[in-house]
Order: sequence, then structure tokens, then C-alpha cells
Amino acid sequence: MTTSKGDRSFPVVLTVFTAVALAILVALGMWQVQRRAWKEDLLARIEALKTAPPHPVESLLTAGARGEDIEFSRVTAVCPGLNVAPYVELYALREGEIGSRLISACPVEGTPYGVVLVDRGFVPETVSSRPPVDATARNPVTVTGVLRSPDARTFVTPENRPDESRFFSRDAVAMASALDARKPAPWFLMVETSTNPEWQALDPAPLPTAISNRHLEYALTWFGLAAALLGVYVAAVWRRMRP
Repeated sequence: MTTSKGDRSFPVVLTVFTAVALAILVALGMWQVQRRAWKEDLLARIEALKTAPPHPVESLLTAGARGEDIEFSRVTAVCPGLNVAPYVELYALREGEIGSRLISACPVEGTPYGVVLVDRGFVPETVSSRPPVDATARNPVTVTGVLRSPDARTFVTPENRPDESRFFSRDAVAMASALDARKPAPWFLMVETSTNPEWQALDPAPLPTAISNRHLEYALTWFGLAAALLGVYVAAVWRRMRP
């Protein structure tokens, strides 16, 4: 059976679709390469935190207000009555365990902000009790921790319930309002030292226990798919155009 001349015409539509798909696959691969570089820098900064000396939180917040990068900076803060301060609860998942993080406000004088929100640690869902609260307490509590920006809220994140002091995303403004605090800094102070040593259920957790870095694997996957697509396209065109 002979092949008609029309059957051997150049496949314009197939070429266009292949070019678009190839561009998308290559772009995804390059994005993963960039993500890998970002992740390696992040892991290096986190590793450096383990031995970095802490700086006063006020000086870092002032630097952050000037536009400097203070993400993952290690700081120390003195917070009046933090161990018995009012708190809101943030839904959290830690190592597969559901629970809450207790968030309180710490005044920061001499900065462009009124308070910094302090993440005092993780409480498992199986623990129903909570630390005592005394809003009038002013005993100084010194904590060391890490400044972190809040994660972006996604479309699957439930709505916060400020009237119940229950949150599902780190909305600093809404949390501060629920705590009767004003002008919150846009970073959270994640403590690494306990605010309540006598209450063991509250576990300071400033950093993830493990951060995956599989971006090279993902990049190779996208580039591999791009190569496979190109191979299929070349084979299809050769088969179509051959006499």
C-alpha cells in the first residue's frame, strides 16, 4: 500500500503542540533547579543557626523594617509575663501528629512595631489542658528563638476563627487583634527555649525536624519527560515524512 503525498505533509499542528508541551516541561525542570538552589541555601542557613549567637530582637526587627532580610535570624527577647500570657491557638501538624501552637504577644519597644508574636511551641491534640493565664503578670521571661515569615495561606486552608481564638493560618494582624495587641511585626518569633519548663506538654519547635530536598530528582524527571516527548515527536515526524 502506497502513502499519499498528503500523508507525508509536515505535521504543523503536532509540531505546535509538541513545542508548547516541551517548553512547559523544560520550564518546570528549570524551576526545580532554581528551587534546589534556594533549598540548599535555606538548609545552610538553618544549619548555621545551631551555632549562631542570638541578637536582640529589637535590633533585628528594626533592620527588617528597613528592608533587610532577617528571615531565620536567631534572636533573644525579654517578654513580660510570657509564661502566663494570653494566647491564641494555631492548628498545626508536626511529624504526622495533630495539635496546636500557642501564640502570644511580646512588646518590642524602640522598633517600628508594637509587638512581635511569639510561637511558644506545639501542644498535641491529645492534651486538653493549657498553661495558666494571667494578663496582669509582668515578670520578665527571656526567650531565644528564630524569626520566621508566615507561610502563605492556600485555597484549602480553613477560615480563621478569631472570636474563638482559633487560627488555621498565621494572620499576624488578626492574631494580634484577638490578643488586644497593636502593630504586630510581620515575622513570628519561634522560640527554642521553653516559656513554661514546668509544663512539659508545650514543646518548643522553631524549625521543621526534616526538610526534604528532592528538587534535583524532580528536575531530572521533568527533563526526562521533555527528552521522551522530543524523541516521540522526532520518531512520529520521521515515520510520517519518509517515502
